[in-house]
Amino acid sequence: MALNPFFLQGSYGEQRLVQELINEQLKIYGVEVTYIPRKFVRKQTIIEEIQSSTFDDNFLLEAYINNFDGYSGAGDIMTKFGVSIRDELSLTISKERFEDFISVFLEDMDDEEITVSSRPREGDLIYFPLGQRIFEVKFVEHEQPFYQLGKNYVYELKCELFEYEDEVIDTTVDEISEVLDQTGYIIDLRLFSGGSNANASVSIGSSYVRQIFLNDDGSGYTSTPTVTFSSPPTGFTTATAVAITTTRNSITSVKEILLTNAGSGYTVAPTISITGGGGSGAAATCSINTTSNGIVSVNITGGGSGYAVAPTVTISGPGAGTTATATSVVGSAGTVTSIRITNPGDGYTTTPSLTVGAASTTGIGTFWKNEVITGGTSGATARVKRWTSSTNILQVGISSGTFYPGEIITGAKSGASYVVRVSAANTTVDKYSQNDQLEFEADNILDFTESNPFGNY
Repeated sequence: MALNPFFLQGSYGEQRLVQELINEQLKIYGVEVTYIPRKFVRKQTIIEEIQSSTFDDNFLLEAYINNFDGYSGAGDIMTKFGVSIRDELSLTISKERFEDFISVFLEDMDDEEITVSSRPREGDLIYFPLGQRIFEVKFVEHEQPFYQLGKNYVYELKCELFEYEDEVIDTTVDEISEVLDQTGYIIDLRLFSGGSNANASVSIGSSYVRQIFLNDDGSGYTSTPTVTFSSPPTGFTTATAVAITTTRNSITSVKEILLTNAGSGYTVAPTISITGGGGSGAAATCSINTTSNGIVSVNITGGGSGYAVAPTVTISGPGAGTTATATSVVGSAGTVTSIRITNPGDGYTTTPSLTVGAASTTGIGTFWKNEVITGGTSGATARVKRWTSSTNILQVGISSGTFYPGEIITGAKSGASYVVRVSAANTTVDKYSQNDQLEFEADNILDFTESNPFGNY
């Protein structure tokens, strides 16, 4: 026999003693981290590459920090794509503790989700509370120290700073959620939680502006020009209108002119002046009606609330004559701010009724974190990051498509349903987020509009 028969060379009792001493040392000198196993949601069948994954479990585990003097790795370096943070972390955990307190739970999961449950896996996540950062396990070393008394007792996890992509991470741990809530590409959806209908009344009169003819749309406008009518005889009301511009082939011109007040008392057609707006050339004329009554003004008695898009406006007809028409304008607060007359009509003998389209009454439920929402019109989808019911702001990430103002979005699991008022405040929060500031500061040093920003020629 080659070995000395009077020494045990690693009995069960000796191995248990070493394992228990290691467990105790880790609990004394270690730090409590959160182990987050990766679950595979979908794979490609060609080479079994991971298409999407989720992280919805968490396990507290004591770990010893091997690189006690700071993060290892390349650190913060400048690449051709900008600043890159390449911090690394090396942790030692107990093999027995993992097998007894984590593996037993992973074994009960679907084999398609968890392919290996007996040991830590590359791709799992570690939340490091001291730096409030999430690291990804890149390699699991199971043979260091090398078979002391004939057995291995620990795993050494070599980790790199996690780069968030399209993973679903929902550990229900508030501290981790706060770190993840502002990670990735984030869209703020401002929603309506129901609303009230707008109300308005009309006034009729005679000798009013009946129709506006746009003779020349002009060009070069940088803002909306001002439309002015000549005055009627003393004691009557001057007509007012607004210009609507449009841009085609990078040229902005006047598209149409809509009345806000058709005026009264005109005996001859007034002249129309179109001034300002940075452009020129627009010209218009108009006709008047002196034989019958039409809609001359609209008075908004209540702007309502909850309008994401301009509602339709319906005016009752005169019986014998032309029915007036109008359009509404909705402000940023979701209320009807004005109603413009597109056709004053004629032949009215009594004041007609005006009806504004109903505001959305959709606005129920509470969105769940990480559930998928879908736009009813656009078909766009995204995952919920945070829902603030007091302000009706829904923060979403992992967006596919663009959400349209006025469409209804619905939560797949919660059933919550709201109307989108505006999609705004798109931000990208990642390791390159500071590069915009670097570029801004660099532009102040070098003028890249010059042919040679580095010299005088």
